[in-house]
Amino acid sequence: MKKQAISLLFCLSATLLAAPSWATGDARKGADVFAEECGDCHSAAAGKNKKGPSLNGVFGRKAGSVTDFSGYSEAMKQSGITWAADKVDAYITQPRKVVAGGKMKYDGLGDAAARADVIAYLMSVK
Repeated sequence: MKKQAISLLFCLSATLLAAPSWATGDARKGADVFAEECGDCHSAAAGKNKKGPSLNGVFGRKAGSVTDFSGYSEAMKQSGITWAADKVDAYITQPRKVVAGGKMKYDGLGDAAARADVIAYLMSVK
């Protein structure tokens, strides 16, 4: 029994130490980063599209699937992406690399902590 408990603690510790940076983001800071970096084109309010689709409830959603947004590129619709934190992180780091031929005119957010904060924010607005 003691061996099992020690093994379990070791596994949990390893998991926490290996947690991706977005797992530790600050949603309050992310709201500010979102407003500055994303807010001109995207909303986090449900059903409020701008130049880009609303990002409310983005996690678990198939890319290019917001039914009342018509501005998707064919590349985005055909990407096969289902948005999860790791996919959002990769996309906002280098949008044109993740979806070549996409319409998003954004060079990317290089700051890993800022990306983690944005992801935490988006997770909080579902």
